[in-house]
Amino acid sequence: MSANLPTAISGSSGHKLTAERQGDLMTINMGPSHPATHGTVKFLLTLDGEMVQDVDISIGYLHRGFEKMSEQGTWQQVLPYTDRLNYVSPLINNVGYVLAVEKLMGVQCTPRTTWIRMMISEVARIVDHFTALAAGALELGGFAPFLLGLEARETLYPLVEELTGARLTTSYTRIGGLRADLPDDYEKHLMAGIDKALYCLEKMGGLLTKNRIFYDRMIGTGPLSQEDAISSGCTGVMLRSTGVDWDLRKHQPYLAYDQVDFDVIIGHQGDNYDRFLCRIEEIHQSVSIIKQCFKKMPSGPINVDDWHVVLPPKHAVYNTIEGMIAHFKLVIDGHAVPAGEAYQAVEGGNGELGFYVVSQGNGRPFRVHVRAPCFYAMGIVKKMIVGHLLSDIIPTFDALNMIGGEVDR
Repeated sequence: MSANLPTAISGSSGHKLTAERQGDLMTINMGPSHPATHGTVKFLLTLDGEMVQDVDISIGYLHRGFEKMSEQGTWQQVLPYTDRLNYVSPLINNVGYVLAVEKLMGVQCTPRTTWIRMMISEVARIVDHFTALAAGALELGGFAPFLLGLEARETLYPLVEELTGARLTTSYTRIGGLRADLPDDYEKHLMAGIDKALYCLEKMGGLLTKNRIFYDRMIGTGPLSQEDAISSGCTGVMLRSTGVDWDLRKHQPYLAYDQVDFDVIIGHQGDNYDRFLCRIEEIHQSVSIIKQCFKKMPSGPINVDDWHVVLPPKHAVYNTIEGMIAHFKLVIDGHAVPAGEAYQAVEGGNGELGFYVVSQGNGRPFRVHVRAPCFYAMGIVKKMIVGHLLSDIIPTFDALNMIGGEVDR
């Protein structure tokens, strides 16, 4: 089932701009040291007055080297690196990676683990969307909506910390299970936090949705056609805002998404305003999924009963030779992943987040590749801003929600 949405020069930052006259055209640098380019991205713009005639986009290089670093440790030691890919919704990264390794190993997690992983993925999606909405409002001058978005995010971060022990670098999943079960009364705490976040979302929507200035800056800007979105590999909100009904949770279900009821939110025009509305409605759908997770989540263990996959309990490590050996082998040698390759994709905050893993039959990955949604979305930005005003770059880039850690190459 799908749900349709209603139709709907810099320089002040202190960054030194270089300009070169070319007849009636002017070439300038926007970024990388610019508040709206979010770090390492640089736009080499060719302008005709305020109109963008051409652009050469440099995505920058964070020099993190996720894929090469993954070859240096054990399979489990790769997990903290996934946190740094999308540091806004790291729990989804954790889940996607371990699902790929478990597919290669032929490991089937316990039912409770499956539902907890799904629930935490939706919490992470909500945080991701709130961050995108808040940043987009701020850079168009909406400081009050920005504060409301941060308040909602800061309401949920302590709940993530209560579960995982960390706000951002969660490293919560384990191959074959989870680091820990849900804390006592976690459902009560989480739903109270979500209620407060939804109150903030309602206030944000009231300030922005029908605000004439915000509407004029968003409607019709950053247009993206279905053909361009598909040909460039765009997924997630970028693709669904063009009217394409595609969500991995619905169309290629993993975990237990085929056992919950939710709508795929799609837009009409593929512009910045549609992407803004899509994120708002997807937050409501994620809340619905979380509520269903708590209703359907069974009791039981959170780790598979196999010491070749998960670490033995501490009492077994300290008191039995079998437990000590199993612990030593997993920590030092890593998981014995059969030789082969596997690909697992999940619906990340910004689209299809896929992990391709290759094993040579030992305890360390031979290759790890990540299919990061933001990397593909950056490939279509040129078509979205050429022929439009210089000022339209800001809402367009914000609606894209580029995460630098994912774009690292």
